[in-house]
Amino acid sequence: IVKEIQERNAAEIEFLKGAIKRLGTKNDAGDYCCTFGVIFRDDIVANHCEGVAATLKNMKTKKIVTYDSPLLLQGAHNDVVITLKAEFVPQ
Repeated sequence: IVKEIQERNAAEIEFLKGAIKRLGTKNDAGDYCCTFGVIFRDDIVANHCEGVAATLKNMKTKKIVTYDSPLLLQGAHNDVVITLKAEFVPQ
């Protein structure tokens, strides 16, 4: 069961990396930036990820993304910018 959970988490991280690239804009450093509200309201993300905020928190812990908020709640944190670091952007 632990292996299945780890595989699911890894798959959701890969999916969200692609979603941030698709929904965001590229900055001069090669990072992709997108607000939490845009990610959360995207139909494709909503249909694929059960816990967007939890997966983003996991990604922040692994230093894949950065954002300036201790937590993400839909509505209250819609304007928080999520930055996908360039070295993790999918090809």
